[in-house]
Amino acid sequence: MPYLDIKGVPVWGDPQDNAVDQILNCARDAEAAALMADHHLGYAVPIGGVVAYGDKISPSGVGFDVACGNKAVRLDIPTAEVKRNIATIMDDIWRTLSFGVGMKNNQRVDHELFDDPAWQIPIAGQNKKLAQEQLGTIGSGNHYVDIFEDELGRIWIGVHFGSRGLGHRLATHFIKAGGGKDGINVDPVLLSVDSQLGQEYLACMKLGGRYAYAGRDWVAGRVAKLLGAQILEEIHNHHNFAWQEEHNGEKLWVVRKGATPAFPGQLSFVGGSMGDISVILEGVESEESRKALYSTVHGAGRVMSRTQAAGRARWQKGRKIQIKEGEISRKMMMDWVNEAGVELRGAGTDESPHCYKRLPEVLAFHEGTVRVVHTLRPLGVAMAGEGEHDPYKD
Repeated sequence: MPYLDIKGVPVWGDPQDNAVDQILNCARDAEAAALMADHHLGYAVPIGGVVAYGDKISPSGVGFDVACGNKAVRLDIPTAEVKRNIATIMDDIWRTLSFGVGMKNNQRVDHELFDDPAWQIPIAGQNKKLAQEQLGTIGSGNHYVDIFEDELGRIWIGVHFGSRGLGHRLATHFIKAGGGKDGINVDPVLLSVDSQLGQEYLACMKLGGRYAYAGRDWVAGRVAKLLGAQILEEIHNHHNFAWQEEHNGEKLWVVRKGATPAFPGQLSFVGGSMGDISVILEGVESEESRKALYSTVHGAGRVMSRTQAAGRARWQKGRKIQIKEGEISRKMMMDWVNEAGVELRGAGTDESPHCYKRLPEVLAFHEGTVRVVHTLRPLGVAMAGEGEHDPYKD
């Protein structure tokens, strides 16, 4: 069996006990639940967790980075030109875009979403100015802007980030208003979708979703402009969000935290670590897909938390090894990245490839639910620099 049935919850990948315990706790109050192969510990709900409710929504399930997601765009620029100028391209990206916590965009971005009536909800309105200032910024942690080459020799841009400070403040407000407790191993906050608080959360979550889409659109477009290229194809989705969907003839609110929707024929962009491949996936129909609530991984998945990242790692270039605490150095990270031929800007050792599972091995657990359409090899990676503190609990 490609997945394990653990007390009625399908679990893909090598089970991490703490994350499994979390999803089993979530499943007590849910219609269905599942755990993807890139799973690891999260706040109340594990990363890689999918939880479906009949008439409830969970702010802690969606998480603090509301509408975090990925966008990939294919360009018309010659690959040889990009490879020849990759160092200059990455310098331009690093200089032009804003990476890091609390950053504001150097360029004012006007967007029609700022006319959305959801800004009239007090917690949204209080953070509208911040949202306007941060639209098009990338943030910290594992959020990135990458340049890729696919198996056909074509150039792609890939971006990964969410709703920035706006999403964090919205989530914090609704988790507290819903009676949430601080900590990791706590019950998820559940709001009735028919309550005023639930309706306000849904409106703010959807606002955060439109905001995240607008930010990723702007960044991808800005990088294409830097390259003097036209966008030929776009693939875009959230992986920290909730959707009302029909499963087994029943309408459910499906909350995905660090999990990507993968309905039959639906395309998605899933990133690996900075020294690994990324992919364009397509969902396929199968009994296993139904068990997964038509969901798949959102990335490779960490083998350790960021606070452990100066410590042990299970993987080094495909080999299982043990690395003692404090042994992941910048030299180790750069040796891996340089061998992979990646031009890197920024990034701390907590984002080293040593800290992540290998994406092909993670995807192998889901081969019955998705197929790889394109394999993307990184040419350039830009992330927030060393020493950036990531305030997001997820």
